Amino acid sequence: MKKDISVIISTYNSPEWLKKVLYGYNTQTYRNFEVIIADDGSDERTKNCIVEIQKEVFFPVIHVWHEDNGFQKTIILNKAILATTTDYILMTDGDCIPREDFIEQHIKQREEGYFLSGGYYKLPMDLSENITKEEIYSGKCFDIKWLKNNGINCSFKNSKFIPNGLRSSLLNSITPTTASWNGHNASGWKKDLLAVNGFDERMQYGGEDREFGERLLNLGIQTKQIRYSTVCIHLDHARGYVKPEMIEKNLQIRKETKDLKSTWTDFGIVKK
Repeated sequence: MKKDISVIISTYNSPEWLKKVLYGYNTQTYRNFEVIIADDGSDERTKNCIVEIQKEVFFPVIHVWHEDNGFQKTIILNKAILATTTDYILMTDGDCIPREDFIEQHIKQREEGYFLSGGYYKLPMDLSENITKEEIYSGKCFDIKWLKNNGINCSFKNSKFIPNGLRSSLLNSITPTTASWNGHNASGWKKDLLAVNGFDERMQYGGEDREFGERLLNLGIQTKQIRYSTVCIHLDHARGYVKPEMIEKNLQIRKETKDLKSTWTDFGIVKK
């Protein structure tokens, strides 16, 4: 059967986190999907992890890799977009474990002329390390009682773990958070992603996904907020790749996109 949604998962030298994420996709209620691993130059450990887990999961896994040359996430994401075989693409990260209805909600809420904007629930490092395969398969790691018993504080953010229904729809409609393209949880039609020429490959860490979404908005694609419907937990990690000069360069590119109302980048999938 032809798959009807592609899940692009970005990763870099975090095989233990990636393994937990792929376990999460093995629990999905909606099963007609493929996974594309957008690998920004990981060493053999990630390749070995993928080969091993392919023996267990029900979905196909395509490993898209290039050599390590610093933070080049935008480049590998563009390669991953081209590797997809479906009309609809969901993008997330290799540190975000999805709840069992994650893909189902993206499928239910997708709509022509829109992209979907979700969020995540960030865990502390100790809990990120201690979540096991069994707790992912059983869904315990999405049970707020279990999370509180393991050190999570009471917070309005815990509302993300409510079952899908009228309350989650209401929270989606009243949240003050802007619906933007978030690299950890966003989806859209492949034709729209190609229409803006994918990601701007000049950009490194810091707003590269937002700039991509801003070009989609300039194109006339609208956004739909689904942060309380599509639940994923974000595993903690160090961010040694963050550099001030990256942030500054990206801010300037985003300013140009806004000022010029750009819908296309000359530094994307199609090169001059």
